[in-house]
Amino acid sequence: MISVEGLKVEFGVKPLFVDASFVINDRDRIALVGKNGAGKSTMLKILCGQQKATEGNVSVPADCRIGYLPQVMILQDDTTVRQEAQKAFADITKMKERLDRMNQELAERTDYESESYLALIEKYTTEHERYIMMGAENYEAEIERTLTGLGFVRSDFERPTSEFSGGWRMRIELAKILLQKPDVLLLDEPTNHLDIESIQWLEQFLAQSSSAVVLVSHDRAFINNVSNRTLEILCGKVIDYKVKYNEYVVLRKERREQQMRAYENQQKEVAEMKAFIERFRYQATKAVQVQQKIKQLEKVVPIEIDEVDNSAMHLKFPPCLRSGDYPVICDEVRKDYGAHTVFDHVTLTIKRGEKVAFVGKNGEGKSTLVKCIMSEIPFTGELKIGHNIQIGYFAQNQAQLLDENLTVFQTIDNVAKGDIRLRIKDILGAFMFGGEESDKKVKVLSGGERSRLAMIRLLLEPVNLLILDEPTNHLDMPSKDVLKEAIKAFDGTAIIVSHDREFLDGLVTKVYEFGGGKVREHLGGIYDFLQSKKISELNELGREQSIPGKAAPITGTSVEQQAIVQQAADKAMSYAERKEQQKRKNRAEKAVKESEAKIEKMEARLKELDELLMKPENASDMVLVTEYTQTKQALDEEVERWEKLSEELESIIY
Repeated sequence: MISVEGLKVEFGVKPLFVDASFVINDRDRIALVGKNGAGKSTMLKILCGQQKATEGNVSVPADCRIGYLPQVMILQDDTTVRQEAQKAFADITKMKERLDRMNQELAERTDYESESYLALIEKYTTEHERYIMMGAENYEAEIERTLTGLGFVRSDFERPTSEFSGGWRMRIELAKILLQKPDVLLLDEPTNHLDIESIQWLEQFLAQSSSAVVLVSHDRAFINNVSNRTLEILCGKVIDYKVKYNEYVVLRKERREQQMRAYENQQKEVAEMKAFIERFRYQATKAVQVQQKIKQLEKVVPIEIDEVDNSAMHLKFPPCLRSGDYPVICDEVRKDYGAHTVFDHVTLTIKRGEKVAFVGKNGEGKSTLVKCIMSEIPFTGELKIGHNIQIGYFAQNQAQLLDENLTVFQTIDNVAKGDIRLRIKDILGAFMFGGEESDKKVKVLSGGERSRLAMIRLLLEPVNLLILDEPTNHLDMPSKDVLKEAIKAFDGTAIIVSHDREFLDGLVTKVYEFGGGKVREHLGGIYDFLQSKKISELNELGREQSIPGKAAPITGTSVEQQAIVQQAADKAMSYAERKEQQKRKNRAEKAVKESEAKIEKMEARLKELDELLMKPENASDMVLVTEYTQTKQALDEEVERWEKLSEELESIIY
């Protein structure tokens, strides 16, 4: 579909990549991976034609449609959400206008036997058939389905896009690209502005899509669930692995081990040939053999070993003062925005040294509670911050709050104090801003580089309470691993708002679930939480109804409680089985609810008909009598169907 040959890109002395060649085929699901600054976003821009390579060719068929979602884009504010999404169907809208004009002309003309009239009928028929084949009559339903999948509710559809934050407007752009159904989808960090439920929906959408996909993402679970092929940009080379991300990690390690063994064997043979030549160089009886060895040595092609990019983000939080035993205590905390209650009756206690996660769908109040803890917004109830607490806060928009006109060095120099100013160059080097990188202006940095820079600012002062709101957005996977290990080794307390399942796994010991205006505490890690909720993915939180006794009591974290949770986890069925069962349960529940709605509607109509037929003037009205008879019959059939559906649902649950 798209062919890339001999691609080379240079921005300075050292090229981003050299001699990159690969082909994007139909239904490829390609994960484009590499460290921040390796050139992933640049590669996507070249593929979509927004940027030119220094050397090489990118061949795209004339009829190939490409949809590209960049990390940052200019968004329009003059339409509603629905109108903006409808722009994806601009061709269909124009076709509808042409059909309406032709239909109007056919209605107005009276020369039914003329050749031009017959030709117009034929043209209208052809256009209308094409219109139907394009699914034009269902495009409104597609718009609603896609917007709902990405987290919008129906009441949002008619709201101006200017009322939404940048993250939500990026979702609108993603919806437009998906609705266009391009042949190739190029997605640069599509999960950055999505909650867990929307990420899971996007996973399923991409799995079912007929488009080829090339995506850059920091979400390890997402990228592994979507991909069937991996392109790695490593030390200036593009290496193609025909497997999904998790398998690529294993193959990359095996590949390098094989190269090392082959290289060592070759070096051994070369050393032996050189030793033979040196030993017998001046012996006439060995002259022929020496010449043979020299020729063999000249023909040796050195085995290349893939370079390993060992530069990593060495993240270490400085020592901090000991805080009080309870850094955060909430008692009956409530937050309202006008008539809308975000949450109420929030009562929780976070102990010193605990690392907890805030999870839930977007809009349920995770970041809002964080802002309450930071005293950034007013609230009702009592919220106490413990004794001797020093807070380090990383917000979702932290990277965007940097001054774009400053250099990397100036950004850190402006906030550094005391002896730390003598070590700014060393710190920047540890965060891959060494050498000339520290002189770059913030405005030319990528999203990942800005996040690293914002993280450095957080590290400059000792803190004992970390509050991280989506800290992994824009971080590459190696950087996420380093950050995760640093937080695990952190002596203080940490509150982490995140949708990243892999990042939270093994990091947190308690999960707070936000949903329905409530905050519920769950003991254990993120996957213990999933098992206790009888779901396999965090996206199912919005559908799953809370069951009395499932959530751990809001006070106390006894060993016995943890043992009970662990025993339940040991006896639980596998994630795959649970996921499949949950799907069947959801389908059955939906069918039962739909049947109940039909029954309720028919019973209401029967009641109306009863009242009408009781009136003398309607007693012999056969239309009403017929409708009553048919509705009664349909009701009996629907009740039988409801009984069967209810039995099926009970069999799944019990």
